[in-house]
Amino acid sequence: MKKIIILISAIMLLNSALKSQSLYFPPVIGNVWDSILPSNLNYCQARIDSLYNYLQTKNTKSLIILKNGKRVLEKYFGNYTRDSLWYWASASKSLASFITGMAQQKGYININNKVSQYIGAGWTNEPLVKENMITVRHLLKMNSGLDDLPPLPCNNEDTAKSCLVYLTDTATRWAYHTGAYKKIQDVVSNAVGQTYNAITNNWIEAKTGMSGIWFQQIYYSKARDMARFGLLNLNKGIWNTDTLMKDTAYYKSMINTSQNLNKAYGYLWWLNGKNSFMTPQIQFTFSGPLMSNAPSDMFCALGKNDQKIYVVPSQNLVVVRQGNSAGGFNLAASAFDNVLWDYINKLDCSATSIQDKGTKIYSVYPNPVTNLLNIDNANSTLYKICVYDVFGKIVYVSTKFESKINIDFSYFVSGTYLVELHDEGKQVIRKLVIKE
Repeated sequence: MKKIIILISAIMLLNSALKSQSLYFPPVIGNVWDSILPSNLNYCQARIDSLYNYLQTKNTKSLIILKNGKRVLEKYFGNYTRDSLWYWASASKSLASFITGMAQQKGYININNKVSQYIGAGWTNEPLVKENMITVRHLLKMNSGLDDLPPLPCNNEDTAKSCLVYLTDTATRWAYHTGAYKKIQDVVSNAVGQTYNAITNNWIEAKTGMSGIWFQQIYYSKARDMARFGLLNLNKGIWNTDTLMKDTAYYKSMINTSQNLNKAYGYLWWLNGKNSFMTPQIQFTFSGPLMSNAPSDMFCALGKNDQKIYVVPSQNLVVVRQGNSAGGFNLAASAFDNVLWDYINKLDCSATSIQDKGTKIYSVYPNPVTNLLNIDNANSTLYKICVYDVFGKIVYVSTKFESKINIDFSYFVSGTYLVELHDEGKQVIRKLVIKE
């Protein structure tokens, strides 16, 4: 039995080594990064051009597609260049998750310990007995029980004690709470005794060639730095032959369902291919995968205004997008993701024409809205519209449409709403709308 276990372990190590060898890693120092000709992957230039044209209309600043670690496509739009810096927004959370795993493997923290062990008691406005129930792992899972919509003047991103208030016990409610998440950075900095920038530089940047900066707990970098981080996670935390993430149990937990409330969420990473998902700021569970057009094994770092790092192990693929919002107000996944993947899937010349079964985009504006919300339905293909409040309750539904639809939001209280559009192509497009 012991020999069998040793043999299995050896095979697993060999498979890991073979995959690492099949991946290319750019040098840590310098701008050299090998590429693959798109034609070698049977990409059609016309379809590449269509992808670029689409991205340009969607306020994109950069796109990088890596195959086996090598650049297939790398495009910058407008005045944005390879050397320009941009914010990751909440995609920073996934980097913080990786750093947290490294802090645990180095012995600085244990994610099962209560948060107050590292940053002191009284970091929330909860009763002490409730605060002491919150562990670092709860912050990673987004199920701390803290109110993600705290009373004004607080907001979801505030970290002040007065804004971190009790709503439910831990592990009973999933809620996308940026203010609570940020305490993870404080935990690691306090435990290590260094600034978060210094930790990131020493543990990750110096090992991978990434070169970014944390500012107000958000990471800023070039597009290629996002691609390097995606490649690092594609190879399970190993950069070339340098194993950064030695805690394989943590890594597996990081990119797999972390709780049963939102199956599409790991440790601060979004997961595709699950049978249901939740979205930020709304307490409603949707059936189906997070992104129906994307590969089912994909995991991703997602940020406000459509900052994206997609990692697809089955295809040895990493895709990065930076830019302004592609449309609407979105903190994580948006309708843009599905359309982008529709274009990516059809880059191969053998795929169906981009015009065939093209994914439709509906304009929903203005956002934020005060009175009337407009929806363009030029092709008259919508057959149902639903509006949900933050608790997942349907507050509006309609099945009668014209080419331009108006929804009267003046009767709704201020807050966040989810507008769900159903069309004849069996697409379901979801957009978050803010009512002022």
